[in-house]
Amino acid sequence: MGADDPRRRVPRTDVVLADPRLVAAVGVWGRERVKAAVVGAQRRARAGEIGPEEVPAAAVASLPAVLPRRVVNATGVVLHTNLGRAALGVPAVEAVVAAAGHTDVELDLRTGRRARRGRDAVEALAAAVPAAGAAHVVNNGAAALVLAATALAAGREIVVSRGELVEIGDGFRLPDLLVSTGARLREVGTTNRTSVADYAAAVGPQTGFVLKVHPSNFVVSGFTASVSVAELVPLGAPVVVDIGSGLLAPDPVLPGEPDAASALRAGAALVTASGDKLLGGPQAGLLWGAVEVVERLRRHPLARALRVDKLTLAALAATVRDPATPTWRALRADAAGLRVRADRLRDALVVQGCPAEVVECVSVVGGGGAPGVELPSWAVALPERFAEPLRVGDPPVLGRVVRGRLVLDLRCVPDSVDEVVRAAVLRVAG
Repeated sequence: MGADDPRRRVPRTDVVLADPRLVAAVGVWGRERVKAAVVGAQRRARAGEIGPEEVPAAAVASLPAVLPRRVVNATGVVLHTNLGRAALGVPAVEAVVAAAGHTDVELDLRTGRRARRGRDAVEALAAAVPAAGAAHVVNNGAAALVLAATALAAGREIVVSRGELVEIGDGFRLPDLLVSTGARLREVGTTNRTSVADYAAAVGPQTGFVLKVHPSNFVVSGFTASVSVAELVPLGAPVVVDIGSGLLAPDPVLPGEPDAASALRAGAALVTASGDKLLGGPQAGLLWGAVEVVERLRRHPLARALRVDKLTLAALAATVRDPATPTWRALRADAAGLRVRADRLRDALVVQGCPAEVVECVSVVGGGGAPGVELPSWAVALPERFAEPLRVGDPPVLGRVVRGRLVLDLRCVPDSVDEVVRAAVLRVAG
């Protein structure tokens, strides 16, 4: 082998294993598997299939992809359904890691006997909404409504306004869900206007409950009328309120968004919501209500099929006790601070020859929460051609294309990730 033979330049195994990408891979796949990938890449380099400098990247590429992949959410949608909605906070992540092993999910360590499953999460939910007599958790928001309809109205009627029979993502329709439980729908009012008299005329001996649904992914404006929970309670039938987005109490950032505490104080017998929206936690179906109602649901046979796993319970308990989840922080991100960060990122790109501009923009809540609420924000605009390579890069950086430009909205991007975004953009820019 001559002194100028490129095979002499194939890096040593220990040098390649020190590459940050492979160090991270060891934590996922283990040292032996990653080392085997490195040896395979070295063999390809010695055979002339790749250059010696390509060995680390080739080793990384030969490892199985880890799914799902963490992405940088620069779309400006705080609760992006396609990106998993709420990002968990540090306390929730730590709780999930702790719960990954054996845990006291159904054991009272003091007595050594079986305990109520997920009592920590249930107690946290009840404490967070004092107006509730009791709380319960199932595996998602739709499951919460299914359990309520099955336990309280199977073979009976659910009275609901026509304007609240919503369809959400992927063709999922609320009427289909409710009818599947064996309940009958008694539709009242019209698409845009429903009155107390409409409900009163429909409530009778066959009424299982009156359902109030938050139309969370659209807004009806103009000649409209709806009925509040407080107006429905005197009709005599239990009132079930699906607030959807999981807001626990009124929030000035989200005026008009229904919350669990207000609905219960107004007299609702039961409130259902999702855990992975405005609450900022894992996917879960949350239920609060009168003790006898919640206990009836908890003891129903279907509740077993809808129960949540220990990881969800751990993340949920930690989220409820977290005063500043990533969702909470993103909703309250200061526009002036976002402008400063956007300027800094733009300057760092331009000095490297990358075309970039700072633009004012509007973020949204997303995830079926607070439709119509706009959050002023700032972003860095790049050429549209950057969108795909950033989306498939490592890590993927997702923005939105607006009028021929890729806009990276910083509202949902932690400031600690700004450098990651800068590096990703410069790689695409070459």
